[in-house]
Formats: sequence, C-alpha cells, structure tokens
Amino acid sequence: MLIRRRKVRIETERLTLRPPTHSDFRFWTGLRHESRSFLVAWEPSWADDHLSRKSFTNRVYWAQRSVANGSAVPLFLIRREDETLLGAITLDNIRRGPAQAGTLGYWIGAPHARQGFMREAIQAVVHYGFSQLDLSRIEAACLPENNASRGVLEKCGFKYEGVAQSYLQINGRWRNHVLYANLRGDRRGKTDAG
Repeated sequence: MLIRRRKVRIETERLTLRPPTHSDFRFWTGLRHESRSFLVAWEPSWADDHLSRKSFTNRVYWAQRSVANGSAVPLFLIRREDETLLGAITLDNIRRGPAQAGTLGYWIGAPHARQGFMREAIQAVVHYGFSQLDLSRIEAACLPENNASRGVLEKCGFKYEGVAQSYLQINGRWRNHVLYANLRGDRRGKTDAG
C-alpha cells in the first residue's frame, strides 16, 4: 500500500509543531520519564514498554499513517529557540461528512508547564483544523479537577458542554470527564464552568 506523504508543519511565535520522527526518541523518552509523576494523574496507564524504542517507532509510524490518511494530526511541540521537545498535541478522530469534527489531546513536560506553550499550540492547531482541514468542531475532554487543562481550553475559546460518564480509563480507573468544544463560527469567549 502506498502512503501519500502530507507535510504538516505549523510555526508559532515560539514553537514549531511537527509530527514525531525517529530521531526524537531519546528526547521524548527523557521528557516522558522526567515528567511521569506530573502526567500519571491525567493519562491512561502506561504500558510496560511505553518508553521503549519499539513503542516509539510504532508511534512514529502511526503518526505518518494518520497524517497520510487524514485521520489524525499528531504533532510534537518544539521550542524554536533551542529545538527542545516540550510536549505533544494531537488532533485525532477526524470525522468527515456531516460531522467535520476532530478531538484534541495534549500533554506538556513538567519543566515546561505554565509557560503558555500549550495555549500557543492549541490556538495554532485549532486555527489549522478550521482553516486547513475545514473542520467545523474541535472537541476536548479532561478530568473535572484538572484546572490547568480546563483553563487553557477556555482561554483558547473552548466552551464547556457537559460531563461524559466513565469516559476514559485514567491511571487504571474509569473516570468521568468534562467535555469542551470549539466551534468554527463560535467566538463568545470564556465560560463560567469550573
């Protein structure tokens, strides 16, 4: 099967957002390992081989296939000034036809949190999703107590829509999530949810 290569590269004031490459392995593994205790409360449980080269290689191939077939846009956040890997953001589960929607997921390494990098990345990916992918709706979900994630979503124009019961397994438990969405034609600003 021939996979058509699509180039995705988004530049912001401080970041380059691009798909992962095989050469990112050492930096990704180091940042994930260093940030494990920071991330574990918000993410699905890591597989035993989560930080292995094989697992990362599979991640890179999945990213290439997803971009090529238009089902997802997985991107690493690279700080432009020094090429440091800061985290990742993925516009996933892209649905065409009547929905024209996708789901946003993201993480940032502990040393880079609360510096505005994720806000910059989310704004850029939302703009890309609306302007380049012709999406009408971008959804995101997070744990109700994840105030940092809720805050960044609201600052980026996402609106609170409700609660999904037992939405994802996080750290080994089925957890409810609060749902947010950003609509291409909806720019009413921050909600009072919280």
